[in-house]
Amino acid sequence: MSRLGGVRLGVNVPNFGAGTSPAVLHDWAQVVEGLGYDLLMLSDHVVLTPDVTAQYPAPFYEPFTSLAWLAGRTRGITLGTTVVIVPYRHPLLLARMAANLADLSGDRFVLGVGSGWARQEFAALGQDHAARGRVTDEYLAALRTAWQDQADYRAGSTPVWVGGASDAALRRTVRFGDAWHPLHLSVAQFRAAPDRLAAAAREGGRDAPPAFAPRIDLDLTAAEVPGGEARVAGHGSLEQVLGDLAELAAIGAESVILDPVRGVPRETAWASLAAVAAHRRTLPERP
Repeated sequence: MSRLGGVRLGVNVPNFGAGTSPAVLHDWAQVVEGLGYDLLMLSDHVVLTPDVTAQYPAPFYEPFTSLAWLAGRTRGITLGTTVVIVPYRHPLLLARMAANLADLSGDRFVLGVGSGWARQEFAALGQDHAARGRVTDEYLAALRTAWQDQADYRAGSTPVWVGGASDAALRRTVRFGDAWHPLHLSVAQFRAAPDRLAAAAREGGRDAPPAFAPRIDLDLTAAEVPGGEARVAGHGSLEQVLGDLAELAAIGAESVILDPVRGVPRETAWASLAAVAAHRRTLPERP
């Protein structure tokens, strides 16, 4: 299925939890690509400390190795990370891994990055949780330099999406990113996003703002969910979710990643994705 209204739709595939296996990841990839989605993305953790497993139970499949494996088992879908935790890997290692994955997949890789949150995981890796923002900026600068100045780092046209909804994340996006990739926004937050992004670009001296590529939950319900602008985007009836996607397209989102609600059976998640995919042609054109 081709891109619709200029907006690419993707799925954050769960690469963790009881029952997850290579066969299950392969099934997810086949379903997501078969439904016509444009992107397939995986999340990142390295050490399964208690604070991590409370949200991401074992087993956890590391994204770079998993995506390299899936690159050979998919046809044309773009692969990506949502998001790699930058301080966990030396910047030259991260630059090499991302460049090689882009090369091996035929330049169909998006590097989504973030600064992380899990204190115990940071400690297990010998990293300073309090310094994660500064380290993320330093590492992204080193990654960009490696891609630009070292011919053996073949990054191609790999876009960098910067995760996070804070002002610091916006500044990081303006400095290093091709797109801003905030997660789990309310309706009010995504409506305010274009103005926030444009203001950050002006303050950072950037001629044009980066693209807007949010990740939203996908939690389809039989009845409408109340809450108005406080409602989490992607939570609600099919009509509400399609309305959220239409509005995101109208305000200029370049891509939208759907994050299936955790804990539901795979077949339920796939049915929700199929319902959205069936209505893609109702989305408006991007301005």
